[in-house]
Amino acid sequence: MTAVDEVIRLEGVRKEFGSFVAVHHADLGIQRGEFFSLLGPSGCGKTTLLRMIAGFEKPSDGRVLLDGADQADVPPYKRHVNTVFQQYALFPHMSVFENVAFGLRSTRVASADIKRRVDEMLEIVHLGGYSKRRPAQLSGGQQQRVALARALVNLPSALLLDEPLAALDLKLRQAMQIELKRLQREVGITFVFVTHDQEEALTMSDRVAVMSNGRIEQIATPGEVYQRPATVFVAGFIGSANLLPGTLVERRAGTCVVDLQSGGRVTGADVDAPLGSDVTIMLRPEQLTPLGHAPTSGHGLEGVITDVIFQGAATRVLFDLADGTEIAVSVEASDGLDPLRPGDPMWVSWEPGTAHVLSGRPTHAGSTTTDTDAVQASLDGLG
Repeated sequence: MTAVDEVIRLEGVRKEFGSFVAVHHADLGIQRGEFFSLLGPSGCGKTTLLRMIAGFEKPSDGRVLLDGADQADVPPYKRHVNTVFQQYALFPHMSVFENVAFGLRSTRVASADIKRRVDEMLEIVHLGGYSKRRPAQLSGGQQQRVALARALVNLPSALLLDEPLAALDLKLRQAMQIELKRLQREVGITFVFVTHDQEEALTMSDRVAVMSNGRIEQIATPGEVYQRPATVFVAGFIGSANLLPGTLVERRAGTCVVDLQSGGRVTGADVDAPLGSDVTIMLRPEQLTPLGHAPTSGHGLEGVITDVIFQGAATRVLFDLADGTEIAVSVEASDGLDPLRPGDPMWVSWEPGTAHVLSGRPTHAGSTTTDTDAVQASLDGLG
């Protein structure tokens, strides 16, 4: 990535509130036309980062650059970015047209240009026939699209979005994820999106910055943070995972051998850690294949089924290893397996190269989405 490609750059940005450090050290660049998400649990520093880009907060240290220019002395209203918050703050006494036109009128754009640009933007957000309505006459999703149109009609260098879908119900939120991505592609403006919702970030983003306790743990594409998380925290926070702690005991031609705490030995891709150190094996539930017998080749884990949960297109099977570690397995409805019942013995196997090895240990071994303490630890940024 070159400086010419970047709309936003953060250089060594740190933010302190008294003795509390909200952001420790942020270095990142966001490309022109990119959909970039800041993802993490509540209190991880993602909204503070967004507010520093917008100018609502000043960094305690480091620099924020927009289009290559240092913004240290630039107030929020002079920065070429617009922000959409969870509360849309539409003017209730104004029509949809006047709400969208407000920013253009304040910068003294000619009336003919205002009408053309507002009409074009309302068509882009699929509200062309709603220009005369008031906000109270619109649904939550329509109000959000008005707020987006108002922010985009000025053609900012970047649009900053602070959890704008949080107030919508599930079905509408899922529909708006697709709509936001379509809108971003159509207007070609950089979107910086703050969310704690993994599905939102994975669905819409070109790249994701995963944050925990004021630190950026990983910046990568959605596929990379899901398949190849950089830390135990990212592995546990993104999606559902089985985290098996162990000890690194051997290296073999680009792979490493791990003795699992729960028993058994597993081979995975090599990890940057010394022999004898604590490591974690990550296996996604959909990567595991249930078997009624020990696998004839490759790796396997043996346990007893504790629960079988029907989830439509897939069934989630939970089983306990001999030491009580709970493992989650996702079984497609089309797999044609014999009925799985609680109390039955079961093996699981996986394809060679599937196990992802991470340095360090999780606070909780096993499935990350079935134990409330494990889920809370992940949300607290404890891994």
